[in-house]
Amino acid sequence: MSLPINNPDLIKKFIPQREPIIMVDVLLDFDEKKVVGGLTITEDNIFVANDDFNEPGIVEHMAQTVALHTGYRYYLRNEDAPTGYIGSIRNIEVKRLPKVGESIVTETQILQEVMGVTLVNITSKVNDEIISFGEMRTVIAPE
Repeated sequence: MSLPINNPDLIKKFIPQREPIIMVDVLLDFDEKKVVGGLTITEDNIFVANDDFNEPGIVEHMAQTVALHTGYRYYLRNEDAPTGYIGSIRNIEVKRLPKVGESIVTETQILQEVMGVTLVNITSKVNDEIISFGEMRTVIAPE
């Protein structure tokens, strides 16, 4: 399958979230050690207030970008995307809030993946300007 993927029905196959909490709308790049996802901020997004996409929305977008990595890998093996959780967040810094109409591009570097636990570095940008970054640990829920 060629990238980018911005078909909403396909994106839903890669992540366990459903409306109104879907915070990724494009898979831009993927390999075993990284994933790049994106989101265009719309005024009807539940994390938008006064034209700003707020901090919890940014963190959820970051987590769903991690989920894109796992979910797309499962999709390529013809398996359903697993449910996962944020295990921990470290050193997340939000430098500015994106505005309605802006597109966030988030790159996640996989540092470690062991027994369903993934440790990543994440950087989010708008037009090549870093707006947030940090480290996150996600955990796949046991079946």
